[in-house]
Amino acid sequence: MDLPGPRWKKGKDGKDSAAYAAAYPMSGIVAELQASLRDSQAVAILSGEGGDAVLPVGTDQAKLLNKASFGRALENAGEEGQWFQLGPEEVFFLCHALKCIAVESGNKRHIGEGELWDLLTSISEPFPEMYKAYEHLRLKNWVVKSGLQYGADFVAYRHHPALVHSEFAVIVVPEGKAFGARCARRVQVWSDLLCALRASGSVAKTLLVLTISSNGCEVASSDCLEQLIVHERTITRWMPQQCREQQDKPRREEASRGVQRQRTCRQDASREEKGDTREGVALSYWGVILSFTVLSSILVYKLKF
Repeated sequence: MDLPGPRWKKGKDGKDSAAYAAAYPMSGIVAELQASLRDSQAVAILSGEGGDAVLPVGTDQAKLLNKASFGRALENAGEEGQWFQLGPEEVFFLCHALKCIAVESGNKRHIGEGELWDLLTSISEPFPEMYKAYEHLRLKNWVVKSGLQYGADFVAYRHHPALVHSEFAVIVVPEGKAFGARCARRVQVWSDLLCALRASGSVAKTLLVLTISSNGCEVASSDCLEQLIVHERTITRWMPQQCREQQDKPRREEASRGVQRQRTCRQDASREEKGDTREGVALSYWGVILSFTVLSSILVYKLKF
C-alpha cells in the first residue's frame, strides 16, 4: 500500500510551499546554523529539573534556529538578542552530533558531554532510546517535534512545520537487555498497536515505529550511540475495500481492452464483409453482361441460318 505524500501548506499567494522547501533544503539551513553557533561559541544554560536549556543568541542566529525549527523563542530579553528554550534531545543533539554549542549549569559551571549524558539519563530513564530516535531522524533532515498531542513520542516533518504538515507519528520501542523493563512497556499487545494506528490515521499521519536495538552494548555512556541499531517500520491499516478496488482495477482495464479488441474485430469483419459484398455485386454484374452477350450471339446465329 502506497504511503501518502507530503501535504504542503498554502502560502499567502495561494501556492503551496514545495518550491520554497526545494530552494532552501533543511540540510543547508542546519549547516548554516551549525557554522554560526560554532563561530560564536554559543553556550546553552541548563534550566530547571526537566533537562531543558535556554540558549542566548543574536538576531541572525534566532532566525536560523527558527528556520531549522530548533526549540522555541522566549520573551525577548534585550533588543540585540533573544533566548531560545531547547528540549533535552535538542540540547544533546547540538552538543553531541553537531558539536556547535557548549553547555553550562545555572552557576556558570561547564558541563562536558559525558556529564550531560549522565544528567539527562538520570532525569529521564528512556532518554537513550528517545535521543537515538531523534538523532536518527534529524540526521536524515527530518524536523522532529514532540508527538504527545497525537499519542506518539515524536512527529516528523519534511520541512519547517509552517510549510508542511507532519507525515509520521513516531513511536520508539527499545529492544535489548540494556533497556531493562522498558522493553515490556511499549506496543507489546495488538490493542496498543491498533490504538496508535487509529490515532495516527485520524490525523492523516503514517505510524512509524522505530525499534532501538542495544546490540549487546550498555547505555551507561554516550559511546553506546554508535552501536545502537535503529529499525524503521511503517504500519498502515489494511482496508479490504481499497485493496479490492486496487485488485479489480487491472481486471477492469483488461476487460476494457478485451471489449476494445472485440469491437475492433467486429469493425474489421464488417469492413471485410462489405468488401466481399461489393466484390460479389461486381461479379454478378459481369456475369449478367456475359450471359446477355452469349444469348445475343446465339440469336444472331439462328437468324442467319
